[in-house]
Amino acid sequence: MPKIEVDETLFFDLVGRRMEATELEHALETAKAELDQWDRTAPASERVIKIELNDTNRPDLWSTAGIARQLRIKDGGTIPEYGFFSREGDIRPSEFRVVVDESIQKLRPFMAGFVISGKPLGDDMLRDAIQTQEKLCSNFGRKRRSISMGMYRIDLIKWPVSYKGVDPDSVSFVPLQMNEKLTLRRIVAEHPKGKEYGHIIAGSPVYPILMGADGGVLSMAPVINSADIGAVQVGDRDLLVEFTGTDMAAVCLATSIVACDFADAGYEIKPLRVDYAFETPFGRSVTFPYYFQTPASVDSGRVSRLLGDSIGPEQVVEALSVMGVRAEAHGQHIRAWPPEYRDDFIHAVDLVEDVMIGRGMASFRPERPRDFTIGRLSPIESFTRKAKDVMVGLGYQEMIYNYLGSGKDYIERMNIPADDVIRISNPMSENFEYVRPSTLPGLLQSEAVSSKAPYPHRIFEAGKVAFLDDARNYGTSTRQRMGFLCSHQSADYNELAGVVSALLYYMGEEYTVEDSVDPRFLPGRQARILIRGAEVGVFGELHPAVLANWGITMPCAACELDLDSLL
Repeated sequence: MPKIEVDETLFFDLVGRRMEATELEHALETAKAELDQWDRTAPASERVIKIELNDTNRPDLWSTAGIARQLRIKDGGTIPEYGFFSREGDIRPSEFRVVVDESIQKLRPFMAGFVISGKPLGDDMLRDAIQTQEKLCSNFGRKRRSISMGMYRIDLIKWPVSYKGVDPDSVSFVPLQMNEKLTLRRIVAEHPKGKEYGHIIAGSPVYPILMGADGGVLSMAPVINSADIGAVQVGDRDLLVEFTGTDMAAVCLATSIVACDFADAGYEIKPLRVDYAFETPFGRSVTFPYYFQTPASVDSGRVSRLLGDSIGPEQVVEALSVMGVRAEAHGQHIRAWPPEYRDDFIHAVDLVEDVMIGRGMASFRPERPRDFTIGRLSPIESFTRKAKDVMVGLGYQEMIYNYLGSGKDYIERMNIPADDVIRISNPMSENFEYVRPSTLPGLLQSEAVSSKAPYPHRIFEAGKVAFLDDARNYGTSTRQRMGFLCSHQSADYNELAGVVSALLYYMGEEYTVEDSVDPRFLPGRQARILIRGAEVGVFGELHPAVLANWGITMPCAACELDLDSLL
């Protein structure tokens, strides 16, 4: 879960009052957060409060201003109004303009931003902005894949700015932390940030560039800023804050979050007009910050049923206002408008959650359970435990893995198409973006880091997998599967055939095998397992390309069985 560090003085200035540790701990419940550490032995000007967020669907809380805003509203403060937001069809005039060229459309097409002005940038606010950039771009932005952020000094920019794709050998500039001009290709190959983030754009024939009308380079998104225009320092007054990415709604939300943070800290927010050479979800010309969220609705009767207490429409509206949400009651029907900095109302239940938090957990009367139930194992769980006992008896060690993972592990490294793999629509991290379609990636992940452990390696796992299935009502199917893998110098098809035979014998199943064509396994050294004419699994020697993808140098043989089909 995200953890942030907030400057004590800045934080309480934004909250509007000071708090003791106990009071702060209680207040943080409204933000689904808790106090992690607060060392008050340091000088007052150097004190830092560490706060841990217990949820990832509120990226607006990953900053000092964001947490302070929620606490300030809970204290009875008014819901802030941000008059600098434009809305659909509202193209405001702006002295600051960016032109997005068609050459960037297939690589990293979307850009948003704004300009801050008014007072000089303080050290505390600069450090907080850098932290916000890191949290938003790493967690919410999937390590800069879908969102990246940059800040630049306005007085060095010649408008309008162009955002386009260029030949990586045709443009050069001095990147941050260097004194030498490098081409875009050399930056990706030689600069520390290029080595860290260059893979995002390295496979493209063009690289993204932000460039002023005079040819001055602002940055190569999402890798590195220039050493002059992009070198923001304490005391700078007028700054361009920009975001680029592959998901326009996410880019727009990140822009809104940071704009609201700067506005709360007393900075003037000036709009940025972005003109696209192609159609976008929000049109060809958008003035940012831009309010794109849609209203959400819930019935107060549903709120009462789900929370187990009688909560009238007026109480629902009041509880939502504590969370910074503007709402109106029309009879029993509640209509709510997400704040500019939030886009987490996917379902009516999300509003119910806000009502629960806004009202306060302590306001609900504790009740003893009224139903008496006796727990027992489901048939598939009993069957799975029997299969596990057999595998342990055959000398295999049980493993347990996450049900969510990355596309790189589940798709690319396994040499399979992505057609049937379930992707989460709003992942907070690329490491937990897909639902696993197989038990084998987890086993290979363990094998990839176990080269120093004495051989042979024999491991297995039994658990759920899921994949897209048009024949199901919800379009997906969940199955109980068992995967097992052996790795040593002579691991081969014959060894796995013996293990499969022993397992199915003790499970009381008769089976046959047929030739299989599975891209995860070596052709001619793999087989489908058939029971009563239906395919229930596959086993064989893993394909050398799959082993190479995982960095495994020892031969491996593996099997995956569908236990639901055996029951």
